Amino acid sequence: MGSSPDPVGTLDVALNHAVKLLDESPALAIEQAEEILKAAPRHPLAVLLKGAACRKLGDLPGALDILRTLAEEQPGWAPAQYELGVTLGEAGLGEEAVDALYRAVRLKTDIGDAWRLLGDHLTAMGDAARADAAYANHIKVSTRDPRLLAPAIALCENRIPAAEALLRDHLKKCPTDVAAIRMLAEVAARLGRFADAQTLLERCLELAPGFNAARHNYAVVLQRRGNAKEALVQVERLLQTDRRNPGLRSLNAAVLGRLGRVDEANTLYGAVLADYSRQPKLWMSYGHSLKTAGRLVDSIAAYRKSIELAPNLGEAYWSLANLKTFRFTTDDVAAMRTQLCREDLSLEDRWHFHFALGKALEDAQDFGGSFEHYAEGNRLRRTVQHYDAKNTTTLVERSKALFTPDFFSVRHGVGCAAPDPIFIVGLPRAGSTLVEQILSSHSAVEGTMELPDVVGIVGQLSGRTRRSDASAYPDVLASLSPEELRALGARYLEQTRIQRRTSAPYFIDKLPNNWAHAGLIHLMLPHAKIIDARRHPLSCCFSGFKQHFARGQAFTYSLDDLGRYYRDYVDLMAHFDRVLPGRIHRVIYERMVEDTEGEVRRLLDYCGLPFEPRCLRFYENERAVRTPSSEQVRQPIYRQGVDQWRHYDNWLGPLRQVLGSIVDHYPDVPAH
Repeated sequence: MGSSPDPVGTLDVALNHAVKLLDESPALAIEQAEEILKAAPRHPLAVLLKGAACRKLGDLPGALDILRTLAEEQPGWAPAQYELGVTLGEAGLGEEAVDALYRAVRLKTDIGDAWRLLGDHLTAMGDAARADAAYANHIKVSTRDPRLLAPAIALCENRIPAAEALLRDHLKKCPTDVAAIRMLAEVAARLGRFADAQTLLERCLELAPGFNAARHNYAVVLQRRGNAKEALVQVERLLQTDRRNPGLRSLNAAVLGRLGRVDEANTLYGAVLADYSRQPKLWMSYGHSLKTAGRLVDSIAAYRKSIELAPNLGEAYWSLANLKTFRFTTDDVAAMRTQLCREDLSLEDRWHFHFALGKALEDAQDFGGSFEHYAEGNRLRRTVQHYDAKNTTTLVERSKALFTPDFFSVRHGVGCAAPDPIFIVGLPRAGSTLVEQILSSHSAVEGTMELPDVVGIVGQLSGRTRRSDASAYPDVLASLSPEELRALGARYLEQTRIQRRTSAPYFIDKLPNNWAHAGLIHLMLPHAKIIDARRHPLSCCFSGFKQHFARGQAFTYSLDDLGRYYRDYVDLMAHFDRVLPGRIHRVIYERMVEDTEGEVRRLLDYCGLPFEPRCLRFYENERAVRTPSSEQVRQPIYRQGVDQWRHYDNWLGPLRQVLGSIVDHYPDVPAH
């Protein structure tokens, strides 16, 4: 008579069968797990399989009941914590999911999927630093090629130069290794070289179109570079197969907001916050989006919620200050001062608190104390900025040498003939948003936002791949044929088409920094309108000094840099007045304040538009506004800012010295 079956062997066979059924038929996997549990009650693996099968069948409450109990019974078992984390995430309990996934990777550091999911959740929560670390760990533990292990470890430990050297050496030998290319793109992104990162990721996806992790990286880089249109294409492609991915949902909201689809963005932010209700940076992003939509009360509430969750988050306080019409309470001021006394406060939080306190004390008319905080905020911000005023001066000098009357004469009539764009240029805080709001109130004009497309074209014309490379721009424009200039104009119109929401024949591109590219704009779009919004130099520069810009205005963190930048701007605009008389229309902010109707009529005449009274009621325009002036332009003409700088005149000596005679001659320009 044969011996009875080995019970342990039988149990192992049954468990292996249940594991195979999990993907093929979760319902049968549950039946198999229940049979095992009759013979071996509370067997951990059988319980885990039953919970996972319930999740796969969509029974999330049932799965959570099983897995929460299992995780409590088996606190040192990584698979239980991991499966609980996965299920919590699918159930929309993102913060609990993060806790469970961290428990899993602390118990077993090489669970690659746990690190990846952590990165996705942390991205949705706005915690970029921890998300980067999680993704780096995912790369490290998922790397099967021993040759990539060393650079993966270096990347994980944030030893960026070492990681870059190792990856470049590897790619010389294996140029089509997509895992290495993606890692090198991550290195480039960490260094702020987003153009390099984009090129690398495009190559990666050319070699491996199904490499979704690289595609996610690509969408993020496109968003960071201002190409929201293409970023949306990538995000939508990824969402087709990963609809609940928290990082993608958060990125989707940011991209939609950048494209002006703020109502959709707000709906998405609300949905993501339902899963991550205790995340201060996510509440802050929601506040920004609500502000853009003109929902001021809701925006303030979102910022306040962010502060409640993270009292040390200086950017949330600055976001309130940046509403311009908001006033801090004495309790708010005391809370900010308390935070500044902390030794563990991050540099970024510290400078945001200084900018916010500068605004709070300015409103309280403590101008000396206010200036001290503005100056310290700028000093701290300047330590992490890469700006050299000589580069701007050099660009202006090269532009003046190139753009002569003869240069434009022989190119008369070239470019794309479309008259659609109205460019508003100048300095930030010079009244450009007011001009935009007035024009966009006209029935024939659509407002958009600060579009990055001209700057993107300049970047490609420059031929640079690194910040240290010499630029071929603007001299390269001399070598372009009429057909090439026409193609640039057509390309600009095609790229910006996604920003159009109405059938209005004209649209506004209000990126102040485009003053430096007025020559390019004229060549590629000779019938486009160019409006120079100008404000008193001391008023404009000091207003820029008070403003903390998220990115793109690195010259504003020093009074000396501001003065030199304004001086270069005036110089180039005066040059265009000489070589292209009447081509650029100038709006003087102070004149607009004093004689609004007269200046509006002049502005509309230049644009070839009939006068419409609604342009004088621009503050009734309900369109989305993304700039710091968004709340100011939703009120009747903003007179308060005209002479505000005079309260700080005692501290503006260095700025006056750099500006020289420009101050005395304003609004005219000193003789050349």
